[in-house]
Amino acid sequence: MTQAAHHHRPSRFSRLTAAGERVMNTDGRPHPVQNALAGVTLLLGVIALVTAAWPGLHVISCWAGLAGIAAGGYGQMISATTAERFVLVIGMGAAGVGLFLGIAHGGPFG
Repeated sequence: MTQAAHHHRPSRFSRLTAAGERVMNTDGRPHPVQNALAGVTLLLGVIALVTAAWPGLHVISCWAGLAGIAAGGYGQMISATTAERFVLVIGMGAAGVGLFLGIAHGGPFG
């Protein structure tokens, strides 16, 4: 009796995750905490920058920017590769601009 060979095709998410790990882990070793901090910093920076475009969302912009700067600062201290530091600096820059615009629109407490 013959059996059909089943080939497991990786999902798009697993392929993207693998590609992201190859880009971020340039030394060949996994750095899950550092990569997560870089991603969180970038996400918070984008949130702060986008919400800073609307003056009514200044509270979200301020707190997301402040959290992004804090996460990025800690991520810079423990980062292991240049790629992680690059993402952290971009995220911290976006978070800083979002924080400053949020403060200009009314500050973190309304």
